[in-house]
Amino acid sequence: MNARIYMRASTKEQDAYRAEQELTAFCKSKDITIVGKYVENYTGTSLKRPKLGMLLTESNADEVLLVESVDRLSRLSLEEWYQLKAIINKKGLRLIVADLPTTHTLISDDDLTSNILKIVNNMLLDLMATMARQDNDKRRERIKQGLANAKAQGKQVGGRSKNYAIREKVTRYIEKNLGAEEIAKLADCSVATVYRVKKEIQSAKQVCA
Repeated sequence: MNARIYMRASTKEQDAYRAEQELTAFCKSKDITIVGKYVENYTGTSLKRPKLGMLLTESNADEVLLVESVDRLSRLSLEEWYQLKAIINKKGLRLIVADLPTTHTLISDDDLTSNILKIVNNMLLDLMATMARQDNDKRRERIKQGLANAKAQGKQVGGRSKNYAIREKVTRYIEKNLGAEEIAKLADCSVATVYRVKKEIQSAKQVCA
């Protein structure tokens, strides 16, 4: 059986390396052949991701789509999560989540077992995808609350010369775990601005804590 590994990591190379090592070992233990590895530095809240799109385009029916955990594949809204599942099912892929053991049974060709567990897995995947989205929303809300608390306490969270719209963009991209250089390009600002906003967010989190 062939597998395509999808890794959505932060910009730190060691994050992708760790996931790659663990998923490679998983495939070896299950006698699965890896035919593609896709590393994405992109937000899980977006359905349109370059590497994920490439994986889905290049994949073939009955191959395994292997991810480390559900939140690496999706922090999508429920509607978009259903869209992604529909694409995966249409391609005939077997979605295996390394830290969700019930999905490992889909590697088997036992029709009876697979049919029963498909129902269970579908429910678990929906639940975990919803939790991943909620976790992302809560994290964003904590950052906003921290900034508000910092302002209320008279702490500096932004100079007068700063462009508020740019700062909001930078904050959103930071929440998506993008790298400083990538954020600077997307927000049309300097790398120094990105690091300054990161420092402000960290300060706000400490106040919120």
